[in-house]
Amino acid sequence: MRLDKYLKISRLIKRRTVANEACDAGRVLVNDRPAKASAQVKAGDTIEIQFGSKNVKVEVLEVKDTVRKEDAENLFRYI
Repeated sequence: MRLDKYLKISRLIKRRTVANEACDAGRVLVNDRPAKASAQVKAGDTIEIQFGSKNVKVEVLEVKDTVRKEDAENLFRYI
């Protein structure tokens, strides 16, 4: 699954366009490397998002195309 779509579905970032802009700005790292929005995400990858002075680091547990709002946190775990 594309990185920008995963960030939206997992609700780490609210909108796909915002996720796309964050990737273009170099604020999203996948496995400690800057990633484009089109990068493929799979279970076991680590994603780090830089929000200003705050960093969020998560491990991808599962990749699904659709998920309910209540179940979105089951797709990843904070590191």
